[in-house]
Amino acid sequence: MMVDILELLGHLHPVLVHLPVGILLVGILFYSLSRKEKFRTLRDSVSFLYLLGAISAVLSCITGYILSDTESYEETLKNWHQWMGISTAILSIAVYCLSRRPVWGGGLKGLTFFLLTGIFVTGHLGGSLTHGSDYFTKPLADSWGEPDTAEIVFKKPIPDIADAVVYKDIIHPVFQARCVNCHGEKKQKGKLRLDEPNGILAGGKSGKAIVPDKPDLGELIRRLTLPRESKDHMPPKGKPQLTDNEIALVKWWLTDSADFQKKVSMMKQPAAIKPVLLALQNGSDTMTVKMADVPEAPVNPAPVDVMNKLRSRGIVVMPVAINSHYLSVNFLIAAVEDSSLALLEKMADQLIWLNLGSSVLSDKGLQTIGRLPQLTRLYLNNTQVTDSGLLYLKPLKRLQYLNLVHTNITSKGLEQLADLKALKNIYCYQTKVHSDDWQRLTQLFSQTKLDTGGYQVPTLPSDTMIYNGTKKH
Repeated sequence: MMVDILELLGHLHPVLVHLPVGILLVGILFYSLSRKEKFRTLRDSVSFLYLLGAISAVLSCITGYILSDTESYEETLKNWHQWMGISTAILSIAVYCLSRRPVWGGGLKGLTFFLLTGIFVTGHLGGSLTHGSDYFTKPLADSWGEPDTAEIVFKKPIPDIADAVVYKDIIHPVFQARCVNCHGEKKQKGKLRLDEPNGILAGGKSGKAIVPDKPDLGELIRRLTLPRESKDHMPPKGKPQLTDNEIALVKWWLTDSADFQKKVSMMKQPAAIKPVLLALQNGSDTMTVKMADVPEAPVNPAPVDVMNKLRSRGIVVMPVAINSHYLSVNFLIAAVEDSSLALLEKMADQLIWLNLGSSVLSDKGLQTIGRLPQLTRLYLNNTQVTDSGLLYLKPLKRLQYLNLVHTNITSKGLEQLADLKALKNIYCYQTKVHSDDWQRLTQLFSQTKLDTGGYQVPTLPSDTMIYNGTKKH
């Protein structure tokens, strides 16, 4: 109970810290003006303002100290901010005492200058502690064309994806771009670090961040897939969010023991993850927001009650980009029910990306999907859909991306979609399409890339058994 009260007091620091800043700055302004004859009447207010400023500065120091003891921050920066805050509080007390003298001497003028300097330096250090050391210069860097790593996770292709170390080359860049600003070396919100293995394994104040082999039990995946409006959703609202593919990669890594040394070739590769790995190798922008399949025409927001109903069922609903009303819906950990699919129709104008992969979806469910005319991306991999169900997709004239990996569709089913001229990519390996049909389908879909899974993870020497000819009796 006592710890909770102290934590509450510590959380008052961001509220209280603005009081001395505002009050003391007004006091300094009044002091400067009162030195001129026409503003001499302000002298009576200066001492009172300095008193209020000194009291609030002391309270800020106390709550700041409590906060530093209940939250984790980069030690050096925290210490500088702490001692500068204490120094500023002491200066404000000294300035108040001098301001009570009948005659103001040069000492008050000198201390006022140091007080003003202390306010700005302490404020800058506090901002760096909360928002990162580059928060002040970042707008300048953006205007000079510096790339924003929160928006561009994989700036270069990974030439040999099979030889890539999963954590170092794939997972760490995602954490670095999306998470480390709040959970890194300089700041550990919730006492959690995600910039190095030991911190990831240690977890934070809320418990284990990851549970190897059981990703849904760890706080990491749970918070990533919470509704964005939830106070526990990570990253926080307003920060760059992980894409569906980034979440899928993190979950894939966690499912396969969350090993920090394994290479891609050493891990099991479900059909759903292979297109994502291929995109990393080819250097395509699967991992970032791809604006080519987002309509340019503005759209009204989707009904809030509909989105909340979907989110309450564990369905991930989020904008495809900042300041966009177009939506992405992912049944990553949610069951596909007729009532949930019916809700999708109520935001048919906004829904453009839909992920139903690895769900219990049948042909009947595709009837509803066919009534979502704005769809540009559709993931049906690892479902029970067949040729009969694909017939319902013919009205989707804007569809550009279709994932049918590991389904029961045949070439006849694909042929039904030949009139969808916007289709750019169809992933259709591990299906019932025979090798004899590929040439004909390629001609039929002349403007569409048919991914038949024609890439292989190379076999390593350690994967090969050598028979030495010795026979045991």
